[in-house]
Amino acid sequence: MYHFISGYTAKVAGTEAGITEPETTFSACFGEPFLPLHPMKYAEMLGNKIRENDVKVWLINTGWTGGAYGVGERIKLKYTRAMISAVLNGKLDSVDYKKHPIFRLSMPTECEQVPSDILDPKLTWEDKVKYNRAAISLAEKFNGNFSTYSDFANNEILEGEPTYV
Repeated sequence: MYHFISGYTAKVAGTEAGITEPETTFSACFGEPFLPLHPMKYAEMLGNKIRENDVKVWLINTGWTGGAYGVGERIKLKYTRAMISAVLNGKLDSVDYKKHPIFRLSMPTECEQVPSDILDPKLTWEDKVKYNRAAISLAEKFNGNFSTYSDFANNEILEGEPTYV
């Protein structure tokens, strides 16, 4: 629900006029200008549907890996397809997971047809210090964006907020 409200994406060159390198952007519920109700209402509705239907929610990185813009690259489409297929076929139901230390999301440690390092973004960066700085910077952007909504969020939603020291 936290990530749904955040609506994180990036503007990229070729899809946005005047953009020459990726730029972090947020749009509540991935469609803020079109929402007649407060975004928290939609997040609560989503949470209710998830609980009522015992739904598993997956966030799949289809974006950048291996380093900052100019160093890394977009995740290969074949890996994205393999991850989505594994989700749909229940193949990630019985694998081990580890928590991302900042974003607190559970990451599978294995997925058929996907190198294990792709599943943990830090492992794809040669410079781990630069990765940590980039992850903390992104977490700060998430938290700054979410400050607009945090007064209206319940504890369940707030548990999705990134943490860093």
